[in-house]
Amino acid sequence: MSSHRRNFLKVASAGFVATATGASTGAHEGTTPRLMHDPNAGFDIRAYGARGDGVTIDTPAINHAIADANTRGGGTVRFPPGTYACYSVHLKSKVVLYLEPGATILAASVPAEGAKSGAYDAAELNKPWDDYQDYGHNHWHNSLIWGEDIHDFAILGPGLIWGKGLSRGASELPLAETPGMGNKTIGLKNCHNVILRDFSVLDGGHFAILATGVDNLTIDNLLIDTNRDGIDVDCCRNVRISNCSVNSPFDDAICPKSSFAPGYARPTENVTISNCYVTGAYEVGTMLDGTWKRWSSDKAQQAKVLPYFPEEFNGSIKLGTESNGGFRNIAISNCLFDGCKGFALESSDGAVVEDITLTGITMRDCTNTPLFLRLGGRMRGPKGAKVGTMKRIIMSNIVCSNSVSRLGGGGIIAGIPGHPIEDIKIHDVYFEHSGGGTKAMAALTPPESPQDDPWPDPDMFGDIPASGFFLRHVNNVEFTNVEIAFRQPDARPVFWMDHVDGVDLFHVKTPKALSGPVFALHEVQNFRVAASRNVADVSLSKVEQQQL
Repeated sequence: MSSHRRNFLKVASAGFVATATGASTGAHEGTTPRLMHDPNAGFDIRAYGARGDGVTIDTPAINHAIADANTRGGGTVRFPPGTYACYSVHLKSKVVLYLEPGATILAASVPAEGAKSGAYDAAELNKPWDDYQDYGHNHWHNSLIWGEDIHDFAILGPGLIWGKGLSRGASELPLAETPGMGNKTIGLKNCHNVILRDFSVLDGGHFAILATGVDNLTIDNLLIDTNRDGIDVDCCRNVRISNCSVNSPFDDAICPKSSFAPGYARPTENVTISNCYVTGAYEVGTMLDGTWKRWSSDKAQQAKVLPYFPEEFNGSIKLGTESNGGFRNIAISNCLFDGCKGFALESSDGAVVEDITLTGITMRDCTNTPLFLRLGGRMRGPKGAKVGTMKRIIMSNIVCSNSVSRLGGGGIIAGIPGHPIEDIKIHDVYFEHSGGGTKAMAALTPPESPQDDPWPDPDMFGDIPASGFFLRHVNNVEFTNVEIAFRQPDARPVFWMDHVDGVDLFHVKTPKALSGPVFALHEVQNFRVAASRNVADVSLSKVEQQQL
C-alpha cells in the first residue's frame, strides 16, 4: 500500500471517529473539518458542518465548501437530502452545486425591520445606471445564490430551491430595500459558461433567475413555480433555454431583456427558447405539487396584492420591456402558452430588434392579445439615444384558442409616427377568440401613446377596434394562410390598419357570417389581397379611408 493511500485512510478514519463521537466537524462549531472532500463523491456540505434541519443557517458551511472546491481547482459541492436554510450563497468558478433528490435550499427569513448583519448580502450600488431600470434589475448580491465575474460553473440536480424568505419587490412587504433583505433566487452578472439544469424553484422572489451580461448560458429542464418573474436573461449572448415549465401568474415567465444595468447598451443575441411551457393560470405551488389548482376569483383577488398588476394573469414569454441594447438573432419554437398573456416583442428604450422567429406555438385561454409587437419611444436611458428599430420578424405555425376579445384576437403590431415596424411575415396561423366586439368598439381610434409610460402593454390602447389584427405604423407586412375565428359574433373589422405601407394578404379566412367588414383601412398604401374569404381580390395603391 502506498504512503499516499495510508495517509488518506488515516485522515478518513479520523474524520469518521470525530463524527461518530459527536466531536466538532462543522463550520457552525467554529472548527475546521478534518475530512471535507471525498475525491470520488465531491464536496459534501454536511462534512463542512451544514445540518439541513431547516432552522440552522447553513450558509457558512456551504460557502466554505464552495470556496474549498474553488481553491482546489474545481469540483462538485453536494447537497444531500435535507433543508438548508441560507442567506447569500457565493458561487465560484469551476464549481458545480448538485442538489440531490430531497435536498432543499431554503431562503431564510429576515425580521420585518431588517438586519444590519448576518442576513443577505447588501444590494451593491449601480450608480449612475440605476434610474434606467427597475430596482430589482440593478442588484445581484442581494440574492439567495449569486455569482459575479466568474466562469465555468453550474447548478444541477433534482432538488428544490425555495425562496420563502425573499421579497418579490414593489410596495409589498417585506420591501426589497429593507436592510439585509434578498429579492431574487439566483443572480448572475458578467459570467460565462454557465449551466442551470434539472432543479425546481418555488416562490423565487422578484426573479427566480436574473442573468445579466452572461454568455454561453444553458438553462434546461427547470420547474419554476413562482410569485414574480421566472427566467430573465438580460444583455446575454449565446443562450439556450429549453424544456422548462414556468408558472408565474404575477409577472413574465421567460423574459429576455436588454437593460442599461451593465452600464452600457449591450444586446441580447443568439438566443433559442424551445420546448417550454409557460402559464399564469395556476395557484403558486400547485404546478410543483401536481395538484394544478386554477385560480378561483376569490383567491386571485387575495393573491394580486402588487398594485400595478392588471386584471389578467401574466406568465408569458416577452422580449422587453427594458430594451436599451436590443434583441438580435433569436428563435423561439415549440412552446406552449396556457392561461397567460401572449407573446410580446418590445422596443421602448432605443433597442434594435431584428431577425426574430416564433414558430410551432400553441396558445389557449390567452388573457390578452396573442401577439404584441411594439416599437415605442419611452427612452428610459442616457440622454441622446434614438428610437430603435424593429424588423425582419417571422411568426408561423401558431394556433390559439379562446383568447380574450377586447384586445384583438390575433395581434397588435404598432410603431409610432416616423418609426414604423418593418418586414413582418405571419403565416400558417389559426386564431380563435371569444368575440362579442360591439359597433362602439369598432368606431374607436386608440391613442398613439408614443412614450409607453410607464411601460408598453396591449392594455395601453384600451379596447381595440379590430377582431383580428390591429396594425399601425407598419411597413412591408405579409399574411399568408391566416384564419380568424370567433366564438360569438363580432362587429369589428377583422383587420384595422392605419399608416401601413406595403401589405400583402393571401388565403385569409374569416367567419362566413361576418357582422363587420374584413378590412378598415386608414392611410394605407400598396395594399393587396387575394384568394381570401369574404373579400374580393383587390390591389390598391393608396387609400385614405376605406372598408372592404
